[in-house]
Amino acid sequence: MTRAGQKRPQAGGSMPVIFLAHGSPLLLDDASWVAELARWARALPRPESILIFSAHWEQRPVTLGATRTVPLVYDFYGFPDRYYKVTYPAPGATRLAARIRELLGATQPLADDPERGLDHGAYVPLVAMYPGADVPVLQVSLPTLEPPTLFALGRALAPLRREGVLIVGSGFLIHNLSAMDLRPNAPTPSWAAEFDIWCADVLARRDVDALLDYRDRAPGVRQALPTHEHFVPVIVAMGAADDEPAAPTFPITGFYAGSLTRRSVQFGG
Repeated sequence: MTRAGQKRPQAGGSMPVIFLAHGSPLLLDDASWVAELARWARALPRPESILIFSAHWEQRPVTLGATRTVPLVYDFYGFPDRYYKVTYPAPGATRLAARIRELLGATQPLADDPERGLDHGAYVPLVAMYPGADVPVLQVSLPTLEPPTLFALGRALAPLRREGVLIVGSGFLIHNLSAMDLRPNAPTPSWAAEFDIWCADVLARRDVDALLDYRDRAPGVRQALPTHEHFVPVIVAMGAADDEPAAPTFPITGFYAGSLTRRSVQFGG
């Protein structure tokens, strides 16, 4: 066991891969959601380091963020000042960055952005899950929104799981801000419920073909995803867990603001 009672991965075993619904900076004001994320983190083996793909960083080619502690990226506007004072001084993951260069460098171009800190898709859930900011974290860009390429990227990084790395995709399976309903107990529209059910079924069955073809197969996809950057981190995550024999689980479910599914996924365990 390690700190806070967390277990370590068994020798020769693999870390899970997760996809989480990261929410806005307001997530940290939602005590029940923070508690769910914290419980989830305590149930995971404690990672040696974290590799995170956030919906909020698209850059080609694959770009590695800061490998030292630098200021966060407050990539949101019009919030009260206190949201711009949140800090998360996680250690830089220099060894992880070097390992990613080994895994990817022979097959594709890579870039570095040494001043690029964690954006809110990365640090907001990490504040809830690892509040001590004591696990090295590396954020890497999404080089495209094309599903086959992202799935292949996840597969190429899968060896990191046996090296104590927690691979995280951070986004939202549904992301239509114009459809948000902030009234208490706002009802969930039928299109959102149907899209969420479809995602749960495809992920549970590990139906890679359906997931990669979600733009044509998923019900309500045009309402659920006016843009696709928040969905595709789940494709990276599923690629990284492609050889995982265990069925995925859904540690967090339900809806926020009526139509936004909080469904989060754990591959392996």
